[in-house]
Amino acid sequence: MKAVEIKPDIYWTGAVDWAVRDFHGYVTPRGTTYNNYLIKDDKITLIDTVKHDFSSITIDNIKSVVDPSKIVNIVINHIEPDHASSLGEIMKLVPDADIYITGKGKIGLDRHFDTSKWKMNIVKSGDTINTGKYNLLFLETPMLHWPDSMMTYVKEAKLLISQDAFGQHIASSSRFDDDFTSCASASELEDAVVEYYANILMPFGALIKSKIAEIEKLGLDIDMIAPDHGIIWRREPQKVLKMYLDMAEGKADPNIVIIYDTMWHSTGKMTLPISQGIQDEGIDCKVIKLRATPMSIAIKEFWKSRGALIGSPTLNNLLYPSVAEFLTHLRGLRPKNRITGAFGSYGWGGGAVKNAYEEFKSMKLETVEPGLQVHYKPDLNDETKCYEFGRNFAKKVKEYHQQFE
Repeated sequence: MKAVEIKPDIYWTGAVDWAVRDFHGYVTPRGTTYNNYLIKDDKITLIDTVKHDFSSITIDNIKSVVDPSKIVNIVINHIEPDHASSLGEIMKLVPDADIYITGKGKIGLDRHFDTSKWKMNIVKSGDTINTGKYNLLFLETPMLHWPDSMMTYVKEAKLLISQDAFGQHIASSSRFDDDFTSCASASELEDAVVEYYANILMPFGALIKSKIAEIEKLGLDIDMIAPDHGIIWRREPQKVLKMYLDMAEGKADPNIVIIYDTMWHSTGKMTLPISQGIQDEGIDCKVIKLRATPMSIAIKEFWKSRGALIGSPTLNNLLYPSVAEFLTHLRGLRPKNRITGAFGSYGWGGGAVKNAYEEFKSMKLETVEPGLQVHYKPDLNDETKCYEFGRNFAKKVKEYHQQFE
């Protein structure tokens, strides 16, 4: 890739990582990008860097626009290594540049680099710098998704450089939403937004709502949102803002996802009549086997659906390990406005279904009880119970979903 002008004299100078398949502990089947931005003005300003592996690429991209030694300002919106680990290479070229960063960002940066000779400037929400024809406004966004995080608004360009918010893990030759959707579907882009939100930003819904409200209160005129990952929102920046507000409210489709694993296929066999009962109640249903599906996909499908049934065989009186891992991961994301239930099979002693409900309650999720257990292998009578269990859960999901409409 090469530098791309996204606004007059403002360039994308990042890198595309086509090969990465593991990020933040979840799969990235579409790859990702590490976006950073260069403002070619009286005071040349670089906003963020890239993952260290790609430092030579971003430096070459910068060179295609300006002599890197002419950079005067460096803004670090976020110190996570995929955005800041190239800073050391950049500073070798511009040791006298002014760095603008939040207070917590400096604390973190000090742990990664020897910053004693760098010109560090601590900024907070409302602070500004002038680069010539452009004025940059800083907006702190702590815990979206790290304590140091902030965004940078370029007033005259109506451009919000949004750090990790509004991003997606997509590697593409397209830089903008309208270019991307001209050769791929809009639904693919939306799905990537949901997957990113579900796996990274789900716990921060209240903060997201407050920050979007703060942006609105400031009266920021935004006609482009440039995140640090994925596609830049040029055609529909308001669309992704609306998506984030909806997700922050915990909105979901009136559907059900069955997420399970199985040892000797007994729990797996239960999913068939359960899903049929759900469908016969008029609700769409998706079934996911954990060991056949990346964790991040299971998390995304849980987040998209109003109701979730978790299936697990009992192993040593406890949840099956893959199901326990999923629920542990989910607990850290602090989901809300979802209704849950559990089912499973057991041999000489149960425990998995009970454990699942304990997890649901620790997450303060709504539950439909009791769960359903089958001894060894489901017989015809058990299959009827599974079918009715599915229908009953679907009815409860319908009732629960009504309060969010």
